[in-house]
Amino acid sequence: MKVWIDQDLCTGDGLCEEICPSVFTLQDDGLAYVKDETTVFNSPGGAQQMALVPSSKESEVIEASEECPGECIFVEMEA
Repeated sequence: MKVWIDQDLCTGDGLCEEICPSVFTLQDDGLAYVKDETTVFNSPGGAQQMALVPSSKESEVIEASEECPGECIFVEMEA
């Protein structure tokens, strides 16, 4: 599973980071971005910056996507 955030839709609410802080983070611009163990994908963000989700965090990422008020979290399932 991979995940990315459309920063144009992000409300900066922070629910995603609250639900799954190992995959989501809020930056100084007030918007959420995805990350992995070593990198925050914020250059430029969006669909060009997808993070691979550890299998142990998949349910949390799906929950964050469903709870997001901006509906800006996009999950892509790998075949």
